[in-house]
Amino acid sequence: MSGGAARGPDEDPHADASHPNPPAAESPTPATGGHEDTEQAKDGHDRGEAAGPVAEPGDDEADTLPLPVGRREGVRRAVVTGGVTLSALVLAAGVYALVRPYVNPDDHGDAAAVTVRITPGAGAADVGELLAASGVVTSARSFVAAAEQREPAELKPGFYQLRTGMSAGEALDLLLAPASRAVRRVTLPEGMRLGETLRHIAEQSGVPLADLRAVDSRQVGLPDYAQGLEGFLFPATYAVQPGTTAGGLLTAMAQRFATVADRLDLEERAARLGLTPLQAVTVASIVQAEPAKDADYPKIARVIYNRLRRDMSLRIDSTILYALGKRTARPSRSGTRAGSPYNTYTRKGLPPGPISNPGVTALKAALHPAKGDWYWFVATDPAHRITKFTDKESEFVRYREELNEHLGTN
Repeated sequence: MSGGAARGPDEDPHADASHPNPPAAESPTPATGGHEDTEQAKDGHDRGEAAGPVAEPGDDEADTLPLPVGRREGVRRAVVTGGVTLSALVLAAGVYALVRPYVNPDDHGDAAAVTVRITPGAGAADVGELLAASGVVTSARSFVAAAEQREPAELKPGFYQLRTGMSAGEALDLLLAPASRAVRRVTLPEGMRLGETLRHIAEQSGVPLADLRAVDSRQVGLPDYAQGLEGFLFPATYAVQPGTTAGGLLTAMAQRFATVADRLDLEERAARLGLTPLQAVTVASIVQAEPAKDADYPKIARVIYNRLRRDMSLRIDSTILYALGKRTARPSRSGTRAGSPYNTYTRKGLPPGPISNPGVTALKAALHPAKGDWYWFVATDPAHRITKFTDKESEFVRYREELNEHLGTN
């Protein structure tokens, strides 16, 4: 089927009591080639925000407020909008070496490195007290006074690399300097495959790709039903603190998946649909891989379940493209004959595991499919994410012709 299967909104959870064929025992073989599919990297509304290796909604770099000038009361009111807390960690010399790749302030004699975290909601007096307690400035009052004398400037929440024994003006300069940020942000789009995901993490975090590939998936807190990392590194934005290891980063992503799965009652909802939890995540990953609009996801899930219930081959292109390690609009005819457990043209039932990292919307669609009797869907205009659904094979053929016209093929 061109473009995938089908999806939709909430339905009677018992409507699909007859479950699909159980997945094969072998683990998926993630593609190591290919590039990030921009159609699948959606707008990011499914993503959380993270401070440290754990995703925390709301800790966004864009949450800023200019530093007020003039009256002390104005400076005290707020430096950064959005949150409530501050924290600081004085790092020993050995750890400071670990931080240096991120920022590299000039050496000042025996001054010690200090990593300060400023989260939304901090006032200038709060920041001053934090800096004074960490030995960065001599007093909170000196920092407030320096802030009062400045032109309006944006102080963004996050981790900053400072040092002890600074003047208040120097500390403020570093807090306003992007180079002082002691954190890197990693944003995982929905729909990326494991090989793409690890490369993406390495590029954005600075953690070596070899280290990420060497992580034992059994040590990152995956759910018992997971066969590997594929499908379980949750799409979100993660703030990678200095010293974060490859294992720690992947653990945070796996934990984020577990948190979302628990919130969605994934295991219970899957059982009501006659699915194992792994099968539910697999369906969500197929839905996510389609170049469709979010509103169509539950219909795509419904098409999948309707075909499984009728013991029909799914014939979904994205599963074959995953097996082939390709990122094209459609597989070749020879590709549809590939001898892979992910070839849903030649094998009935679901593939043995996920084919991408699904986000919240795709997971919800798999657990709450739309009501409908569709058996086919075609992404007739992938560039604009237009997908059409039908219960008639003749209409399906016509929709395929529409797709061919858009792709310029026969």
